[in-house]
Amino acid sequence: MAIGFAHRGAPAWYQRENTLAAFERALAHGASGLESDVWLTADGVPVLHHDQELGPARMRAPVPGLTSGALPGWLPTLAAFYQRLGTGFEFSLDVKTPAGETADAAVAAVITEARAAGGTDAVRRLWICGPRGCLRAWRELDPDVRLVNSTSVRDIRADGGIGPYARSLVEAGANALNLRSRDWVAPTAPMVGVLHDHGLLAFGWDAQRSATLRRLLGYGLDAVYSDHVDRLVAATTNSAV
Repeated sequence: MAIGFAHRGAPAWYQRENTLAAFERALAHGASGLESDVWLTADGVPVLHHDQELGPARMRAPVPGLTSGALPGWLPTLAAFYQRLGTGFEFSLDVKTPAGETADAAVAAVITEARAAGGTDAVRRLWICGPRGCLRAWRELDPDVRLVNSTSVRDIRADGGIGPYARSLVEAGANALNLRSRDWVAPTAPMVGVLHDHGLLAFGWDAQRSATLRRLLGYGLDAVYSDHVDRLVAATTNSAV
């Protein structure tokens, strides 16, 4: 069965995204995976938040400039996430920290938290998403974590097409390629087979309509991301039949 990642806890249900309550509700309604975004605070703590800044207008503060103790109570640390929810699900994390040593430090901190929460099994259910240029360094951090390259069809074509691009991902230690749902259309659907031939998985994000979810799964995608947990669960469950 394809993985159904509840994007930021599936906020389409009129709840604040990237909160423990949102994640908990998505799991309770059958999501097989959760998705979030990770930043590293000034004191080196990985926290789950999409934007670099938080707070009301004219009072916004950058998350990387704050210590974990200065964060609002609703913004979860990764440790609190695992403590509340456990590790019995797939977890996709988009690394928001800029590429380079800071991003590498964020990934190392994430892996440490996952391993502390659930050992090797938790790390193997952790899908860390980022640019291709970062993946080789991240693979050197841990042999078990799953690495996902988020990119676009335009970048794949500029690099010579899906064959050369897939080979470069394998060489970098990647496990999957993630494209926006609108990039997965009939002309590009054969890319799924090429990825599978190289031992890579195919993911699709921003799949909000039931028809879009069914189309992507019909192409053979291995995971989809959506804000609508009810549509997500229905589509991924039916794809297994």
